[in-house]
Amino acid sequence: MNFADSEVVASILKKDGYQLTDNVNNANLVLLNTCSIRDKAEQTVRNKLKSFNSQKKYNKNLKVGLLGCMAERLKEKLLEEEKMVDLVVGPDSYKDLPNLLDEVEHNQKAVNVILSKSETYGDISPVRIHNNGVNAFVSITRGCDNMCTFCVVPFTRGRERSRDPKSIHREINELNNKGYKEVTLLGQNVDSYLWYGGGAKKDFEKASKNQKKNSQKFSNLLELVASSFPEIRFRFSTSNPQDMTVDVIETMAKYDNICNYIHLPIQSGSNRILKKMNRLHTREEYIKLIKKIREIIPNCGISHDMITGFPSETERDHQDTLSLMEEVKYDFGYMFAYSERPGTYAGRHFKDDISPELKQRRLEEIISLQQKHSYERNKRFMGLECSVLIDKSSKKSNNFWSGRTSENNVVVFPKYNFSLGDIVNVEVQDCTTATLIGDVNKIKV
Repeated sequence: MNFADSEVVASILKKDGYQLTDNVNNANLVLLNTCSIRDKAEQTVRNKLKSFNSQKKYNKNLKVGLLGCMAERLKEKLLEEEKMVDLVVGPDSYKDLPNLLDEVEHNQKAVNVILSKSETYGDISPVRIHNNGVNAFVSITRGCDNMCTFCVVPFTRGRERSRDPKSIHREINELNNKGYKEVTLLGQNVDSYLWYGGGAKKDFEKASKNQKKNSQKFSNLLELVASSFPEIRFRFSTSNPQDMTVDVIETMAKYDNICNYIHLPIQSGSNRILKKMNRLHTREEYIKLIKKIREIIPNCGISHDMITGFPSETERDHQDTLSLMEEVKYDFGYMFAYSERPGTYAGRHFKDDISPELKQRRLEEIISLQQKHSYERNKRFMGLECSVLIDKSSKKSNNFWSGRTSENNVVVFPKYNFSLGDIVNVEVQDCTTATLIGDVNKIKV
């Protein structure tokens, strides 16, 4: 989402006369778009800010700004107390950047962190930053209403609100005309997509009968874009187990150009911890949803988010997480030790009582098990042909392409005479925990 927002910022600044540079020494303005989901991310930001500020010794005209969730969370503190930045801009205030930059030039306090109740950037065509011309992000929702006790997002991103499907269609049409091959629909919770004419999702009940009758949910949007642009592959992220509905899975199965991959965070395999996290589903409901996905889309790739060391987590709770992983056997996952975030319910009410050593041990066990499952899941492709969209050169060798399957598996294979953006049938000959390795010898190249 921050990557997509940075492209919106680039568009706004381009209209104000700015242009991008890859060299900080040439920059008049450096904007750091930030995340507050974990303390480690914020520490990385602080180190980056120190580095950028050191450039001011050599470039007196350089201005440094903070964007995104960390800006929303800390507001004036970084500007006034820590004096690390020249301007602070929250996720819903980027249109105000030209005015804020003018305030900086006139030595005024430049802060705008007001959260919106509507989609803020639906009328802006993002400038694709360092893009490959193949993959693009398109935001469809903003904010989150779920209030998980560990999560700072509702406080930094605001309430859930959806974007006009016509605006989404227009942006994808622009990408299609430019030859993009894959679009990822983005939101903190895409399954909560609900367009009834504008406004926060929580206000839907106040909508008129006509608005409710003509409202569109996520499955409707998926069908719209998939049927309108059959030559584009579609992905989406992120889903929430309590909000994902069967009609979304059925729509995925209906259209070949909707990728067979779902990122479905659970955070813990323990019902006790799930309740304490305010995850509004149980372990059993989650497993039932997984089974429904695999019933409708048998080869669907599924990944997870997992937090270990949540306050009061016992060894039994940890074992419940491991047993859930054994039952589901995810293709891959994103795994973290719990990091207390100021302002969240957990930060205010739960003692962070799991030692760093215990968190680390449990995290290593989760990662080790996931690596085992990733390897097992990758082995199922051995000897099969996979349709792969080429999106970059392999990191390890410039003689190999890298691309992804519909299930989101990374595949590397010799370049031959293929090009970026080609869709190639690759025979998988080997695999690691993270990568499928193949060739196209059987295919005329």
